[in-house]
Amino acid sequence: MKFVHMADMHFDSPFTSLSRIEGLSDTRRLEQRKVFKNIIEYINENNIDYLFISGDLYENEYVRYSTIEYINNLFKTIPNTKIFIAPGNHDPFLINSYYAKYEWNDNVYIFKNKLEMINLENINIYGYGFSRYYSDGIDLNIPLDNEKINILITHGDLNASKKGDELYDPVDNKDLLKFDYVALGHIHKPKYDDKIVYPGSPISFGFDELGKHGIITGEINNKKIKTEFIPLDNREFIKLNFDISEINSQEELIEKINELKINKNNFYELIFIGKRNFEINLYNINKLIENNNILKIKDFSKIKYDLEKIKNENNLKGFFVKNILDKINTLETEEEKEKYLKAIEIGLEALN
Repeated sequence: MKFVHMADMHFDSPFTSLSRIEGLSDTRRLEQRKVFKNIIEYINENNIDYLFISGDLYENEYVRYSTIEYINNLFKTIPNTKIFIAPGNHDPFLINSYYAKYEWNDNVYIFKNKLEMINLENINIYGYGFSRYYSDGIDLNIPLDNEKINILITHGDLNASKKGDELYDPVDNKDLLKFDYVALGHIHKPKYDDKIVYPGSPISFGFDELGKHGIITGEINNKKIKTEFIPLDNREFIKLNFDISEINSQEELIEKINELKINKNNFYELIFIGKRNFEINLYNINKLIENNNILKIKDFSKIKYDLEKIKNENNLKGFFVKNILDKINTLETEEEKEKYLKAIEIGLEALN
């Protein structure tokens, strides 16, 4: 049997991480549709028997009827492929959800919030879906027919704590090992061994999802599994360190950023490092850079002054630095400390 395993498509996501550039969220949604269409075309061209969708196919709060129509019309083009969907925390099987009220194509089966088994010729397919935005998990203490291939499809949080109010179907690795293949969703970066698999999201949604994105294709013969990750997203989110130690003004910094040679197909988070020679104003910098592939800037640069030396000076600068450093030593978070270091920098520039 041949299968495709995908998850976390998140159709009609607002793509808030792309909001700095006008219209980029709309462009990304079009790219999202294209990737999904490519998946369906791959299934059709390669005579794939099964499509496993492990949750978060769409965003329940944002999804439009036209998007559901688009998805289902593509499902109609692969009538010989059995499609199994296990709803996740972003697309739970609610009473008023499209999973419940929409008439899906005949080859689509949607799991609900009780562990179900679909008995096929030589395969038993188990599935569990969310019925609300959280899930306490499922009881997998069930006997399996070891004469058949046993597959589990669910949107789950592998080896997560089972304590708390906001759980996302926590599942233990030890409970999954008895299955021949476990099609998981929820984690957006690919993570897999031979049979317990997160395919990741087919496209990346931000800088916490670096690297390639795509789907898993697999084949099971006589309980032997062969899987392959196929990258589909033509863009990557990349974090890029940018040393500003030799830059002496904001104007020079803007020029250097605009001159960067980067891949125009990717999105970048620029991270300032080194010793800064001037005050960094990220708001102004974001307004003035021309490169639309730079979506985010973070400042991890350090103040250039030797503060330990200055605080021992018997003058106004020494008194000023010593008082703020004493305050910094009482703070708990790095964010708070950085604000006070910025205050030292501004104050010293004024005193100079």
